[in-house]
Amino acid sequence: MNKIEDSAAYRARKQFFDGLLTIYGRKPVLEALEQPGVKIHRLHLADSNKPAGILDQIEGIARDQNAEVLHHSRQALSRISKNAKQDQGVAADLRLQQYQTLDDFLANQPAQFELLAVDGITNPQNLGMILRSVAASGIAGVLLPSQGCAQIDPLVIKASAGALFRCPIIRCEKLVDALRTLQQTGSRIGTLSSHAQHTLGELPPQSKCVFVLGNETHGVSEQVQQLSDFGVRIPMHNGVESLNVAITASLIAFRHAL
Repeated sequence: MNKIEDSAAYRARKQFFDGLLTIYGRKPVLEALEQPGVKIHRLHLADSNKPAGILDQIEGIARDQNAEVLHHSRQALSRISKNAKQDQGVAADLRLQQYQTLDDFLANQPAQFELLAVDGITNPQNLGMILRSVAASGIAGVLLPSQGCAQIDPLVIKASAGALFRCPIIRCEKLVDALRTLQQTGSRIGTLSSHAQHTLGELPPQSKCVFVLGNETHGVSEQVQQLSDFGVRIPMHNGVESLNVAITASLIAFRHAL
């Protein structure tokens, strides 16, 4: 194999594994495998696990799907799950139809779309509720960076009531870099601001738009504010200054549906 072929094979392999979602914990893994459309690529088990009915169920589903079942030391499994205290000796690499990288999304992006992006959302319950709203709303997806935000874990799965497995999730490394890339391909970046000219209901149509949801305490980061093409506000009454970020996500996601 020459260097060009080797490089192409590496990129294809990397793209495949970047498109896998790794989750951990016995109940979260079993519940995920029972969801329609969820396929398991690899099941990772600690070789120190004691016999248990739920482990038999998980392994049975994995083998029915012809998934690779691997046994690891506890230390090796913790490197896969990245959470030794909560993985319960189980992790799974899943293939989800709507879980993709930003490069995958850009390669097949529709002519018009709306995305939500999370900027420093650290509360797992908020992230789970945001993913649930996006899944239910039918918008193009949520942009989820691997740095600076809560990551998909059992708490997020629980808060989404399993909807994250049907949610279009677009992964990226750093949100600012992803937003710049989206701008370069014609997207406009919107942020919430109490001083914005337009309310959410008055916002002119946008062909490609990314609404950024900021941190629960500090809001949108300064770097993202500098990239923002427009601001939008939600009218507030009775002296209330802001809404929970998950509620805000729902208002944005369903603004055309109501």
